[in-house]
Amino acid sequence: MATAAQFQVTNNTHTRGSNVNQRSRVRKSFAVLAIAGLAISACGDDEESGGGSETTTGGATAICDASKGPAEKTEVKLQLQWLTQAQFAGYYAAIDQGCYAEQGLDVTILEGAVEINPVDVLASGQSDFAISWVPKALAGREAGANIVNIAQVFQRSGTLQVSWKDSGITSLADFEGKRIGSWGFGNEYEVLAGMAKAGVAVDPELFIAQNFDMSGLLAGDIDAAQAMTYNEYAQVLEATNPETGELYTADDLNVISYEDEGVGMLQDAIWADGERLANDAAYKELAIKFVTASLKGWTYCRDNAEACRDIVVAQGSKLGASHQLWQMNEINKLIWPASGGVGHIDQAAWDRTVEIAQGTPNLDGATVLTRAPDAEAFTNEIVDAALANLKADGVDVNGSGWSAIEVTLNPGGE
Repeated sequence: MATAAQFQVTNNTHTRGSNVNQRSRVRKSFAVLAIAGLAISACGDDEESGGGSETTTGGATAICDASKGPAEKTEVKLQLQWLTQAQFAGYYAAIDQGCYAEQGLDVTILEGAVEINPVDVLASGQSDFAISWVPKALAGREAGANIVNIAQVFQRSGTLQVSWKDSGITSLADFEGKRIGSWGFGNEYEVLAGMAKAGVAVDPELFIAQNFDMSGLLAGDIDAAQAMTYNEYAQVLEATNPETGELYTADDLNVISYEDEGVGMLQDAIWADGERLANDAAYKELAIKFVTASLKGWTYCRDNAEACRDIVVAQGSKLGASHQLWQMNEINKLIWPASGGVGHIDQAAWDRTVEIAQGTPNLDGATVLTRAPDAEAFTNEIVDAALANLKADGVDVNGSGWSAIEVTLNPGGE
């Protein structure tokens, strides 16, 4: 498969090329581009990642003891929202380190893909829990899926808009008259909310349907591309500048963070089946055990970034080792520190996400949500019980002393 490093800029002025036809077709289906993007962005195997394997990683301090769990395990399925990568390292680590087994669980992780909606998988009973961004999951709930946020793992948004240094795009106000890339599928709302906050009108001719990669920016077809701190941004830094023969650096780029701009939306959370949660005491207890083990996995990855990189690579991700370590480091920044305890759902962040999802129209005038979700859309009952379990085990649930590591990216993320 092609990697981001194979898409090189033809000259140092980032020639725009002829994209008039592309811009005039901005309303074309994002799905076509997204599927094409799978051939470029990192991807994993299509097979399920089973929960029976517990290969411990050498050099790291164990956080769980599988031998404490019962011999008979309860089978659990977790649906991811994307392919195997360090974005989900905590769940893979919880398998690897025996955290699920310690809770009496045998967890199977189901990979995501463009055509897989984790909300649908959970609501249809094909999985017991699912990982999804909050606004997308709430859209599913509004459409009738009885799902509940039981742990907000990512406390901050990792969405960026990235441009070349010579573009002059250093603020949201500078989006005026520029070609702004976005993935669609509900990922555009932070971008649109930021533009609205800056008073920049959206020009459909300049709002570009972007692949799930940075090829448009690297080719000069987009002035400012949407990126995640942990993935697409690194793709640029893994690409070679043809003028220098060296990798691009942060000094070559301007970066705008939607979290810093006050329009970041809550992202990866653990979702449960609302009907089972309300009516099945055994499922509620299962949820507490699952969240307890999952958060143990995330604390392990906080303290052992390289070990968790190795765990994810061993699961078959096509992302290279340096890219995975970068991703693990950046994911940790979205989780830690967690002032209310890892996974605890902050009301103010929730309300901000709902406000943006309900109040920001896309190019067709539609919003993610047409009304505010009901009070049952999230609960801290499960995660608070899990946090009590972790504290009883002496686990640091806040990570106030955590600091990021330095990561060197290799060409193509290898």
